[in-house]
Amino acid sequence: MSSPPLDLTARLLLTPQDPEGPARAARLKELGFHEEPVAQLDAYAHELARITDAPVAAVNLIDEERQYFAGLYDASVDPAKGPVDPNGGFGREMPRNLGFCVHVVARRTALVLEDVRDFARFGVNAVVDEVGVTSYLGAPLIDPATGMALGTVCVVDTRPRPWGQQGLRTIKKMAAEVQQEIVRGRP
Repeated sequence: MSSPPLDLTARLLLTPQDPEGPARAARLKELGFHEEPVAQLDAYAHELARITDAPVAAVNLIDEERQYFAGLYDASVDPAKGPVDPNGGFGREMPRNLGFCVHVVARRTALVLEDVRDFARFGVNAVVDEVGVTSYLGAPLIDPATGMALGTVCVVDTRPRPWGQQGLRTIKKMAAEVQQEIVRGRP
């Protein structure tokens, strides 16, 4: 009896496949998350940016087609205009195929990229050249009711960062706090 041929193409995909996308989108709606910023999640993002000294931090919810930053802090945005300027800065929404959070959701584990350019899979992502992301640290938001990763808590920087074990502990701790808020329903 012969085994089926080995399909290596899935390992080469820059954006992981996401069979849970429709169920995740439905669960996020069930929890009360739609397409608007959440002030409490913006506060979590701001606190995470402060703790890690990163210029951008986010609570990122991922559906079938896109990533939505329900919580976002972007230091490049004029604070007089509020926590996020919809016409500038990092922005609230990104296609699913950009960035690194989709990898965290697919893996259901934290991802530490001190310099994304050191990894062929990540260094060719458009956010490296278009947005200037050089360093990434993210952890999944796991829904205890379904076991699905609903999104991430992440920080990015435009310079390489030695996040180390302290950064990993910090991002996991913040993800656990945010996760509790999310599963209670819309904060």
